[in-house]
Amino acid sequence: MTEEAVPMRRIRVGSRPSAHPGQKKTKKQSVLLFIRDLIIIFIVALLISFLIKTFLVRSFYIPSGSMKNTLQEYDRIIVNQLEPRFMPIEHGDVIVFRDPGGWLPPQQAVEQNPLVASIDWVMSIVGLSASDSNDHLIKRVIGLPGDHVVCCNALGQMSVNDVPLAEPYVLLPEGETAVSKDSFDVVIPADSLWMMGDNRYNSKDSRYNGETPGQGFVPVDNVVGRAIVISWPLARWSWLDDYPEVFRGVEDAAR
Repeated sequence: MTEEAVPMRRIRVGSRPSAHPGQKKTKKQSVLLFIRDLIIIFIVALLISFLIKTFLVRSFYIPSGSMKNTLQEYDRIIVNQLEPRFMPIEHGDVIVFRDPGGWLPPQQAVEQNPLVASIDWVMSIVGLSASDSNDHLIKRVIGLPGDHVVCCNALGQMSVNDVPLAEPYVLLPEGETAVSKDSFDVVIPADSLWMMGDNRYNSKDSRYNGETPGQGFVPVDNVVGRAIVISWPLARWSWLDDYPEVFRGVEDAAR
């Protein structure tokens, strides 16, 4: 039997079979689908963050020392925006509110290069930046609508509806016992608040804005929300207390 010769196929060293055109197309489609999914995820995350910032929580930083020692300068806080829209404001709440008019000096525009301004704008949309913190104030709610707030009694205490307050959060200069260096006697109008800083001798609050259009009272409509937690720096992370025991009996006395 004679062996039949089998022709040998020459194979070029270093060469490999070419990919099927369909495979190239499939890989390209996979990459495009992956990019599309990333874009969709980013847009959805941005939308969710925007909704959270608009309706639920928002970040602010503290530009002054008027709330020491509760809050220090440049602390960052998380603000619950459900209050007062869906939750009532209560005595002792630490509240962020828009300037009622005349409380803050005119603010100079901060110059930023286009890149930084763009990043800050995007972060402000999702609530991670607080570029408008200088247009807002933060104080503690002392008087609610209808309350009678007086300072000070013989012990240097402030009273609300004839109930004297023992305020552990107040920062006073050494040797001072009165919680306010100036006396006052006010009844809070409807839909308004009486706001005071914890750093009582260094806070331009309701006491010292009587010459403004709102006469020192803050409209409830100006409230952005209640500060609930110090989020930065991490060493100062803590919940912000509204001290319900300090104001116990105040609401009952108003009735």
